[in-house]
Amino acid sequence: MIAHFSYADLAVSRWRNGGGETREIVSFPPGAESFGWRASIATLAQDGPFSAFPGIDRIITLLHGDPVLLTAPGAAHRLMPQQPWSFAGELALTAQLQGSISEDFNIMTRREQWQATVEVVTAPVSSLHGVAWVLAGAWRSDDGKQLTARQGAWWVDETCSFTPDSRDARLLFTRLSRVP
Repeated sequence: MIAHFSYADLAVSRWRNGGGETREIVSFPPGAESFGWRASIATLAQDGPFSAFPGIDRIITLLHGDPVLLTAPGAAHRLMPQQPWSFAGELALTAQLQGSISEDFNIMTRREQWQATVEVVTAPVSSLHGVAWVLAGAWRSDDGKQLTARQGAWWVDETCSFTPDSRDARLLFTRLSRVP
């Protein structure tokens, strides 16, 4: 099963702390009480704490905006554009904007069920489960659909491939795998 989506069509929900908003791409399995994995795009509008997600592994990638300083007791990381960063959902992170509003792509996986890797690619890629988000240019999925910036796809239990369809093509590609 492959599902295509566009940023403009993603529903928006405000954060409980008022520090931003989230556009959920998918919570898998759809309709389940708790997710095995989840993909979303978030807007960071002000400094503040991240929500805690015990038992969840997270990968965050800054899409747009200035760098964001993420701090926790004994740890600090400067989130830079298009450089994925992994962390445990239990980590008590606080975000400090280094300029204007920022937007990031998030993958969360329930540790005992799923694992994820995220990378920025410019060459053909494929995986059995995953999420793709076009950063620049155009890409073609193996079902023949062309995707351009701010569009993407997610799929499960079906090998899906993406091929650059323009010279400036850049794709944020998430490979998901079930934990044995």
